Amino acid sequence: MRVMKRIAWWGGGAISLVLLAGLVAYWRSDNTCRDPKPVAQGGLMKAIVYCEYGAPDVLKLEDVEKPVPGDDQVLVRVRAASVNPLDWHYMRGTPYLMRMDAGLRKPKVTRLGVDFAGTVEAVGRNVKKFRPGDEVFGGRTGAFGQYVLVREDRAVVLKPANLTFEQAASVPIAAITALQGLRDKGRIGPGQKVLINGASGGVGTFAVQIAKSFGAEVTGVCSTRNVNMVRSIGADRVIDYTKEDFTKDAQRYDVIFDTVGNRSLSEFRRLLNPKGKYIMVGGQAGRWLDPMPRALGALVLSRFVSQDIGMFLAELKQGDLTILGDLLQSGKVKPVIDRQYKLSQIPEAIGYLEEGHARGKVVITVE
Repeated sequence: MRVMKRIAWWGGGAISLVLLAGLVAYWRSDNTCRDPKPVAQGGLMKAIVYCEYGAPDVLKLEDVEKPVPGDDQVLVRVRAASVNPLDWHYMRGTPYLMRMDAGLRKPKVTRLGVDFAGTVEAVGRNVKKFRPGDEVFGGRTGAFGQYVLVREDRAVVLKPANLTFEQAASVPIAAITALQGLRDKGRIGPGQKVLINGASGGVGTFAVQIAKSFGAEVTGVCSTRNVNMVRSIGADRVIDYTKEDFTKDAQRYDVIFDTVGNRSLSEFRRLLNPKGKYIMVGGQAGRWLDPMPRALGALVLSRFVSQDIGMFLAELKQGDLTILGDLLQSGKVKPVIDRQYKLSQIPEAIGYLEEGHARGKVVITVE
């Protein structure tokens, strides 16, 4: 009996310490928004800043320090950027689990945006691949601003000459997610049957075209207003989910690429061949943990069935940006742009993306 009491006492104490540590971490989590601004070594620039989590009105266009390139860095004058669901998740700090890294009470990093395209303005003394005047595109935190600093060996490559800055800026996160998910996780090849759920969205429009470039037979799922568009970018077949329940389709697929996460795993399994692959790259995120429970459920289920079922997270890689550049240059992949906004209109742009009806990408033109 004494042993049980001691275990309970020590267990309760450990839980109390964890809760106390979490509380202290919560109240100490802060950012530098209120700190005195240092003297700007490289001058000032306009950028979107947010000091608190919340709705789009927490985003402010402010003067911040213009970065100066280090020895292995490239300074890019941003001409265009694009909005991704990642941006509004960081803006709102949801699901709350992500705050363990982003900042419990307030965002640690107060700049938003990743996708960019622009012109190289300056390079560090060790940079060999790029020179001032080069037109480039890539991914780097803080892209919602007039300038962005990126290392030469990271996610930045030359922009295809046949693309505008706006088109190039729409590519990085969405197209790399589609490429890596289909190629690396899906291992698609000629003749395979692929279903893209959410074929009209930012990732989906790239997924349709990339799957076709690998020789797959593509079925896209979208709403009525987007059927013609999805067909125009190469889908062999389009299912209008407002008129037909695609999970009751008689067709069986080798790969299901799901950017929406709006149907159960068992419904998707019924659409797969015995050795088929289900790839979740998006979902309906809630306030707390979503879509992690679904991802964990997929991981557990995959161990008991013949199909490969799981979630996929992409990684910005310079080599894959180069591959995408070649596909864009050849015309095999063409960005689909829904709306364009100015840098000062980013709150409206993110608000529109949050509604969930964007067709293709939402792009920012940077003055």
